[in-house]
Amino acid sequence: MAAASAFALVLGQAISLAQTIAVARLLSPSVVGVFVAGTVITSFLANLVEGGIRSALIQRDHDLEDAAETVFYATLATGILLSLGTLASAPIIGLVFHSHTAALVAAATSGILLIYSLVNVPEAFLQREFSIARRIIVGPLIALSNAVVAVTGAALGWGVWALVAGMYASFVSWVIGVWWISDWRPGRGRPSFRLWREMARYGFPLVLGFVGTRIHDIFESVTIGRWLGSAALGTYRYSQRVAQIPVMAIIEIGAVALFPVFSRIADNTDRFRTAYLNGIRFGVVGAAPMSGLMFALGQPSVTVVFGEPWRAAGSTVMAMAGVGVGKALICVSEEAIKASGRTRLLNWITLTEVVSGVGFLLLLIGPYGLVGAGLAISLAATCIAVVSVWLARPVVGVRLRDVATAAFPPLPGMVAATAACWALEHLVFHSDERAIPVAIALLLVDVAVFGVIYLAGLSLVSRDLVAELFGLVRRKLARS
Repeated sequence: MAAASAFALVLGQAISLAQTIAVARLLSPSVVGVFVAGTVITSFLANLVEGGIRSALIQRDHDLEDAAETVFYATLATGILLSLGTLASAPIIGLVFHSHTAALVAAATSGILLIYSLVNVPEAFLQREFSIARRIIVGPLIALSNAVVAVTGAALGWGVWALVAGMYASFVSWVIGVWWISDWRPGRGRPSFRLWREMARYGFPLVLGFVGTRIHDIFESVTIGRWLGSAALGTYRYSQRVAQIPVMAIIEIGAVALFPVFSRIADNTDRFRTAYLNGIRFGVVGAAPMSGLMFALGQPSVTVVFGEPWRAAGSTVMAMAGVGVGKALICVSEEAIKASGRTRLLNWITLTEVVSGVGFLLLLIGPYGLVGAGLAISLAATCIAVVSVWLARPVVGVRLRDVATAAFPPLPGMVAATAACWALEHLVFHSDERAIPVAIALLLVDVAVFGVIYLAGLSLVSRDLVAELFGLVRRKLARS
């Protein structure tokens, strides 16, 4: 499943990157900013549709048909109510952002929540079954439908409505895809208030986590939009999209497979501990080079790919470099806590996210602008990672020294490779000042140099880990 997720991620991110580049060259930062402002409420409420009970369905090992029926009707009713609430509150968006168009976007995208409510049960069963088809078919289909519709609409002059149309296309494709692949259908069980209450109790801390994340996101959008303007908000959102690439890799390749695996072995202490430490080890190995490359090449790569008007987004990407390694530690620890059933511990993670995210943003946006907002993301991710590991420690039965030992090997190589790559690009190549074909070639050389130094450093610190990584790749290729 992880291998299929990696393949799907590469394909989906390639499509999304092409869409991002095309839209960035067809639409201005201010237009993107209006779309971000208009979808603030929809983004906030999206994860509330399933209320954490989809995760409860994945973790559950009995009464599955009745539980699935309960989740389906509960999330459908929630989707209807939240769609109506979003439609009613759309004028508030116009007042907050001083934009009538943003209010219209908010009203137009309210139906997304109803559509999203239809994917929860099929998604849960596909994840329980480690469905490869879900990863390699549905994920790229979502990205492709969004890209085709959004880019076509932008080229035709639809402006912000091209992004709205692309959003709808992706969600409709999502629903069609998961229902086509999944063999679950409603009517096989009986919904139960008792089951809903039981699963809601498990999922309530997850809901609080979603709320905390969205409150932070809304506060971030409102603060940047009102303090720095809608163009700055659009620039910031694009820098977030680039910075989210390592996060998406961690979630799509790791967490999607880790949660059902952890859920199956949570009662086996030795296997659970070993799996957790392996998750930390391989998560940091994958996240470390992504963080290093973001810092070393963030500004020149974004400027070359998106164009000179987006240079500020590149600087912000560099400031967000800390999110990769931080998210790797957060993701593995959160999935372990969820699998153990002790979801109340997640409330401390939510509290840390809100307090650190808001606090660092207020502290840094004044003196440093968008770069300060990016730094706030990195610093908050570091704080959340520390708290997540600390909370997971007694759940899994590991010592902090064990976690540090698992996470340490990639870090020296990352530091050395980042320093060398940064010096090569900013002191010698200056890719963002050259013609696009030459600039891309030089950036590829930067990446190659980074990779060689990173692997060399990893080999010096942990030769066995490198041998294990190459062994996994060879076995996968042999099976293919």
